[in-house]
Amino acid sequence: MNIEMDMVQTIGFAVILLVIGMWLRRRVRFFERFAIPSPVIGGFLFAIINLGLWLTDVAEIEFDTTLQSFFMTMFFTTVGYGASIAILRKAGPLVLRFLVVASVLVILQDVLATALAPLVQIPSALALMTGSVAMTGGHGVSGGIAPLVEANGTAGAETVAYTAATFGLIAGSLMGGPLANRLITKHRLHAVEGGDKVDEGLLAEEPRHLRSGRVLQAFVVILIAMFIGSYVTEALNYLVGQLTEQAAFPGYFGSMIVAIILRYLSDRQQPEKYHELVPPQEVEVVGEVALALFLAMALMSIRLWELVDLALPLIVLLAAQTVLMFVFARFVTSPVMGKSYDSAIITAGHCGFGMGATPNGVANMESVVQKFTPSPVAFFVLPIVGGMFIDFVNITVIMVFLGFVS
Repeated sequence: MNIEMDMVQTIGFAVILLVIGMWLRRRVRFFERFAIPSPVIGGFLFAIINLGLWLTDVAEIEFDTTLQSFFMTMFFTTVGYGASIAILRKAGPLVLRFLVVASVLVILQDVLATALAPLVQIPSALALMTGSVAMTGGHGVSGGIAPLVEANGTAGAETVAYTAATFGLIAGSLMGGPLANRLITKHRLHAVEGGDKVDEGLLAEEPRHLRSGRVLQAFVVILIAMFIGSYVTEALNYLVGQLTEQAAFPGYFGSMIVAIILRYLSDRQQPEKYHELVPPQEVEVVGEVALALFLAMALMSIRLWELVDLALPLIVLLAAQTVLMFVFARFVTSPVMGKSYDSAIITAGHCGFGMGATPNGVANMESVVQKFTPSPVAFFVLPIVGGMFIDFVNITVIMVFLGFVS
């Protein structure tokens, strides 16, 4: 039996799965502990059910995923708006240092994935889905890159990327706390008064009442960036097409660039004289909604039966990425960030977002500081890098690798 859902039915079904995921997350401690996003829970749950329907020939369900691409572009546009160059300038050398460290890990994750591809006998582009696409990128970047790779002829890219991203959420959460605990106890690290200073006010936002005007303004600046950015992406892909026909920037890339420029112009304004061009809090809220909707649609559409022939290669690739994350965090992140108590907490956070997402990194750090003492430096540095800048770096690196392996 074939079941076809149109655009409205598809988004409605995705919202139902999102609600189910939210309900399960509140009631199942495992999901809460490892910070598994609600759309991932609901989407993967249906993907498993859909696998059963496919294996038993009961039904085959087809979705109209038109809105998935729209919400995906909207989310990554808000990521661009979150990348404040003004904050990066004021944040100090510690943030820049960690951005460099995180960027090096991105490159190594992709080098490892493509190097192992011939050994596990799968296409390099498919192996790359277990690299920084799923690890540092998480489900968000997976949802942006994997469909592009699959459309270029690499079957199973979406399923592999989403599965790897889900594994990374759990593995990174399991790794971060124990590693930081070991560093702190072995080297007898303590929070030092008068150590690295940070301007926590850079991230402080006064809570403000929800007003329709600012929400509308958020939608306006997002949609304008999406509109202009679509032409920027076309121009960039035209230039890339002169070099190779096997690689292209994802549709949202230009929108991210336009959003970064508009945020920069907004930050240069004098808020006491002019209304803010970009309302950051409202843009962030819209981005969270867009992310939840596009992830629910993406996860419910994956075809788990495509993993049958990829099980062993996937195990090898994910095991290698786990080892890389541990070794890198222990022998690069920790010493480069200063071999201090704060660096140990940042190391725990890096394990979380280096294999999953920024919320997982923050959750790792919270679990460690609850046992020891607070680390304002760590909770300042990691969100700026993980929440503002690393996705832009990651997508650029991925595009370079895809240009070589495609």
